[in-house]
Amino acid sequence: MCASHPFPTPGAKADLEEGMVLTPRFGSDGLITVVTTDSATGELLMLAHMNAEALAKTIETGEAWYWSRSRGELWHKGATSGQVQTIVEMRIDCDQDALWIKVQVAGDGGCCHTGRRSCFYRTIETANGKARLALA
Repeated sequence: MCASHPFPTPGAKADLEEGMVLTPRFGSDGLITVVTTDSATGELLMLAHMNAEALAKTIETGEAWYWSRSRGELWHKGATSGQVQTIVEMRIDCDQDALWIKVQVAGDGGCCHTGRRSCFYRTIETANGKARLALA
Protein backbone atom coordinates (compact mmCIF):
# COMPACT_ATOMS: atom_id res chain seq x y z
CA MET A 1 0.00 0.00 0.00
CA CYS A 2 1.12 3.50 -0.75
CA ALA A 3 1.34 5.80 2.26
CA SER A 4 -0.84 8.41 0.56
CA HIS A 5 -3.70 6.12 -0.50
CA PRO A 6 -5.17 2.65 0.12
CA PHE A 7 -4.12 1.11 -3.21
CA PRO A 8 -1.06 -1.08 -3.71
CA THR A 9 1.87 0.34 -5.64
CA PRO A 10 1.89 -0.94 -9.23
CA GLY A 11 4.29 -3.83 -9.68
CA ALA A 12 5.86 -5.45 -12.70
CA LYS A 13 4.37 -4.82 -16.13
CA ALA A 14 2.93 -8.34 -16.35
CA ASP A 15 1.21 -7.92 -12.97
CA LEU A 16 -0.11 -4.51 -13.99
CA GLU A 17 -1.48 -5.71 -17.33
CA GLU A 18 -2.58 -9.26 -16.51
CA GLY A 19 -2.89 -9.33 -12.72
CA MET A 20 -6.10 -9.25 -10.75
CA VAL A 21 -5.09 -6.59 -8.21
CA LEU A 22 -6.28 -3.01 -8.58
CA THR A 23 -3.12 -0.89 -8.63
CA PRO A 24 -4.21 2.38 -10.25
CA ARG A 25 -1.47 4.53 -11.73
CA PHE A 26 -2.20 8.10 -10.74
CA GLY A 27 -0.38 10.78 -12.74
CA SER A 28 2.20 13.16 -11.35
CA ASP A 29 -0.74 15.41 -10.44
CA GLY A 30 -2.23 12.58 -8.34
CA LEU A 31 -5.13 12.06 -10.75
CA ILE A 32 -6.48 9.32 -12.98
CA THR A 33 -8.75 10.06 -15.97
CA VAL A 34 -12.33 8.75 -15.83
CA VAL A 35 -14.71 8.28 -18.75
CA THR A 36 -18.35 8.10 -17.62
CA THR A 37 -21.12 6.55 -19.73
CA ASP A 38 -24.79 5.77 -19.24
CA SER A 39 -25.09 2.10 -18.28
CA ALA A 40 -28.31 1.56 -20.24
CA THR A 41 -27.57 3.43 -23.47
CA GLY A 42 -23.78 3.61 -23.62
CA GLU A 43 -24.01 7.38 -24.17
CA LEU A 44 -20.84 9.25 -23.26
CA LEU A 45 -21.78 11.55 -20.39
CA MET A 46 -18.57 13.12 -19.17
CA LEU A 47 -14.84 12.92 -18.74
CA ALA A 48 -13.44 13.76 -15.33
CA HIS A 49 -10.64 12.86 -12.93
CA MET A 50 -10.31 11.06 -9.62
CA ASN A 51 -7.63 11.22 -7.02
CA ALA A 52 -7.05 8.25 -4.71
CA GLU A 53 -9.58 9.52 -2.16
CA ALA A 54 -12.28 9.95 -4.83
CA LEU A 55 -11.63 6.46 -6.21
CA ALA A 56 -11.72 4.95 -2.72
CA LYS A 57 -15.00 6.76 -1.92
CA THR A 58 -16.49 5.65 -5.25
CA ILE A 59 -15.65 2.02 -4.45
CA GLU A 60 -16.88 2.36 -0.86
CA THR A 61 -20.18 4.13 -1.57
CA GLY A 62 -21.11 2.82 -5.03
CA GLU A 63 -21.60 6.42 -6.19
CA ALA A 64 -19.27 8.53 -8.35
CA TRP A 65 -16.85 10.88 -6.61
CA TYR A 66 -14.43 12.98 -8.60
CA TRP A 67 -11.66 15.48 -8.05
CA SER A 68 -12.61 18.93 -9.31
CA ARG A 69 -9.51 20.42 -10.89
CA SER A 70 -11.18 23.83 -11.22
CA ARG A 71 -12.26 23.97 -7.57
CA GLY A 72 -9.38 21.94 -6.18
CA GLU A 73 -11.66 19.75 -4.08
CA LEU A 74 -13.38 16.40 -3.81
CA TRP A 75 -16.73 16.37 -5.61
CA HIS A 76 -19.61 13.96 -4.98
CA LYS A 77 -21.43 14.06 -8.31
CA GLY A 78 -25.04 15.05 -7.74
CA ALA A 79 -24.68 16.20 -4.14
CA THR A 80 -26.19 19.58 -5.01
CA SER A 81 -27.88 18.89 -8.37
CA GLY A 82 -29.54 15.57 -7.48
CA GLN A 83 -27.80 13.98 -10.48
CA VAL A 84 -26.13 11.31 -8.34
CA GLN A 85 -24.31 8.72 -10.43
CA THR A 86 -24.77 5.18 -9.13
CA ILE A 87 -22.03 2.86 -10.32
CA VAL A 88 -23.21 -0.12 -12.36
CA GLU A 89 -19.78 -1.20 -13.61
CA MET A 90 -16.20 0.00 -13.31
CA ARG A 91 -13.38 -0.92 -15.67
CA ILE A 92 -9.72 -0.02 -15.71
CA ASP A 93 -7.56 0.02 -18.83
CA CYS A 94 -4.64 -2.27 -19.61
CA ASP A 95 -1.97 -0.24 -17.82
CA GLN A 96 -4.32 0.91 -15.04
CA ASP A 97 -4.07 4.64 -15.74
CA ALA A 98 -7.63 5.32 -16.94
CA LEU A 99 -11.06 4.32 -15.67
CA TRP A 100 -14.36 3.75 -17.44
CA ILE A 101 -17.43 3.86 -15.23
CA LYS A 102 -20.94 2.97 -16.32
CA VAL A 103 -23.59 4.72 -14.25
CA GLN A 104 -27.28 5.26 -13.67
CA VAL A 105 -28.00 8.95 -13.20
CA ALA A 106 -30.61 10.12 -10.68
CA GLY A 107 -32.56 13.36 -10.70
CA ASP A 108 -33.25 14.77 -14.14
CA GLY A 109 -30.67 12.41 -15.68
CA GLY A 110 -28.33 15.22 -16.69
CA CYS A 111 -24.63 15.31 -16.09
CA CYS A 112 -23.36 18.61 -17.44
CA HIS A 113 -23.27 21.78 -15.38
CA THR A 114 -24.77 23.56 -18.42
CA GLY A 115 -28.01 21.63 -17.87
CA ARG A 116 -27.47 19.17 -20.70
CA ARG A 117 -27.53 15.41 -20.40
CA SER A 118 -23.96 15.02 -21.67
CA CYS A 119 -20.94 17.30 -21.50
CA PHE A 120 -20.29 16.36 -25.14
CA TYR A 121 -23.06 18.41 -26.76
CA ARG A 122 -21.05 20.03 -29.56
CA THR A 123 -19.48 18.61 -32.68
CA ILE A 124 -16.39 19.94 -34.41
CA GLU A 125 -17.07 20.41 -38.08
CA THR A 126 -14.08 20.73 -40.37
CA ALA A 127 -13.84 22.13 -43.88
CA ASN A 128 -10.91 23.54 -45.83
CA GLY A 129 -8.55 23.01 -42.91
CA LYS A 130 -10.70 25.08 -40.54
CA ALA A 131 -12.85 23.99 -37.62
CA ARG A 132 -16.09 25.33 -36.17
CA LEU A 133 -18.38 24.12 -33.42
CA ALA A 134 -21.98 23.08 -33.92
CA LEU A 135 -24.60 21.69 -31.54
CA ALA A 136 -24.88 17.94 -31.78
